[in-house]
Amino acid sequence: MTTTGTTGTTGTTGTPAVRVLVVDDQHLIREGIASLLGIQPGIEVVGTAVDGADAVQKAVELAPDVVLMDVRMPGMDGVEAVGVLRGRAPNCRVVMLTTFDDEEYVVRALQAGAGGYLLKDLPSADLADAVRLCHAGVAQLDPAATARLMAALDRQEGRPGTRTGEPGGGRPGAGDSGAGRPGAGHPLSAREAEVLRLVADGSTNREIASQLFLSEGTVKNHISRILTRLGLRDRTQAAIYARDHGLL
Repeated sequence: MTTTGTTGTTGTTGTPAVRVLVVDDQHLIREGIASLLGIQPGIEVVGTAVDGADAVQKAVELAPDVVLMDVRMPGMDGVEAVGVLRGRAPNCRVVMLTTFDDEEYVVRALQAGAGGYLLKDLPSADLADAVRLCHAGVAQLDPAATARLMAALDRQEGRPGTRTGEPGGGRPGAGDSGAGRPGAGHPLSAREAEVLRLVADGSTNREIASQLFLSEGTVKNHISRILTRLGLRDRTQAAIYARDHGLL
């Protein structure tokens, strides 16, 4: 199947559309994702694949910009396919799109070279945004996947998975004056530090807005300023920064 978006070969700004390959072993899901993405501005679905081996073959033939890859598939699974694609089609970026937020899958996929890890309950417009961002080199992680990744990093570094101030919560600097208090030891305002802490907790923009009584637009602005001020690329790096600076 080949589906072309409503913008043809160019996006709304006249730039080339992002060429996408959709990979999933379930026919209805695969074709549904392809159809929904195909009507999004600036997206062109160039084909579909039924498993990892098929994805590698199609990626070599079709040269997509982004591959949306399911994780669990018969034969060659999505994680293995990511590793193969790095050698066979190094110019395409891969976003895992799955129903599983299992920690092992998140870590293995990112280690293999995936540029994102998203869950299938994502609205189609948000998925299209994630595809565009991935194509631009911005890693995309579902909040649940971010939390899984942080838990794995904590265990790898021998850190308890608890917050500063809780029993056993031995974060670096937790006993220092001001450490763990929003706004201390880093160039952020108290509000920005609180937003950063919630990002690291895996909260969505909507959830952050609800908890802090802000609009989603204000939350997005805060996150943009945080990333710029700290020289970070994405929410994953922000979460790691928050952990390393005692904000969790």
